[in-house]
Amino acid sequence: MTATDHTERAPLSAVPIDKLGRPVRDLRISVTDRCNFRCTYCMPKEVFNSSYQYMKRAELLSFEEIERVTKSFARHGVTKVRLTGGEPLLRSGIEDLVARLAAIPEITDLALTTNGALLVRKAEALAAAGLTRVTVSLDSLDDATFMAMNDVDFPVQKVLDGIDAAAEAGMGPIKINMVVKRGVNDTSVVDMAGHFKGTGHTLRFIEYMDVGATNGWELGDIISAEALIETINETFPIEPVARSYAGEVATRWRYVDGTGEIGVISSVTEPFCGGCTRARLSAAGSLYTCLFATSGTDLREVLRTSADDEVLDRTVNKIWTYRTDRYSETRTSLTTRATKVEMSHIGG
Repeated sequence: MTATDHTERAPLSAVPIDKLGRPVRDLRISVTDRCNFRCTYCMPKEVFNSSYQYMKRAELLSFEEIERVTKSFARHGVTKVRLTGGEPLLRSGIEDLVARLAAIPEITDLALTTNGALLVRKAEALAAAGLTRVTVSLDSLDDATFMAMNDVDFPVQKVLDGIDAAAEAGMGPIKINMVVKRGVNDTSVVDMAGHFKGTGHTLRFIEYMDVGATNGWELGDIISAEALIETINETFPIEPVARSYAGEVATRWRYVDGTGEIGVISSVTEPFCGGCTRARLSAAGSLYTCLFATSGTDLREVLRTSADDEVLDRTVNKIWTYRTDRYSETRTSLTTRATKVEMSHIGG
């Protein structure tokens, strides 16, 4: 049977369901493995230094290839796409990719996660290209703490300027992600809540996770979601809000005085694997079905050896329908030591 012979093929499921009954709805696309920060929980300088070998340009998926994969996922029911990295704004011509993906009719939510360092320069062009939302990573308002965490002495104010630029360009309200690590930035939690309270933006607190194999993760480094909520509630009373859609990863809380809300992502202490509808595409074209995966499937080879979209569709369909991932629900001391793909390769 040839690659273009369809007569003997079983029909594809329009919306494939994995072995645990989960559809695919979200696609996260890493566009580069490079970053201009060296955050200690993601790309520690001890590993990602001047001798580290990053991917060569030819190894990265082209924008045309990313567009083709996205269209395949759109045919399988995906409506939400998020561009990640590394730092996605380091990818030359990122606005062109945004425009390509924004033109896909099925994609109704096109977002990007960034450290904010380049947002002042890029925000207007990204919005004009069709980017609908931006999430910015910011781990403290204290310069000394933040600069120690990003490990390149990048100041807080420049990230805040980037948030303002994104909002002014029409991509608000902005989500701000704060990874909380015990003994590092946990004293910044209330200050962060107070700063963004009443701004219309949503601050999300994220439990420190064992992504990859280079960040030295220990269970004792975690500030649990429950503890975070208690800490905030003591200063700014909050109450729970229902999830806005199936598969939403953050639990939502609103300030009792009506001045906005926060989110808490509790991948470690309160896993949400049962509702996970995300697939992740690395910058090199490997498809992963879990943030904590130890291996992926090479779609780059499929893209570069076959122009037949049905071959690609069947590959995507098979990967998802065989999916059984639920790492956070089964996490053990043994699995945390496994060599997992680095966050800088597949995004958060």
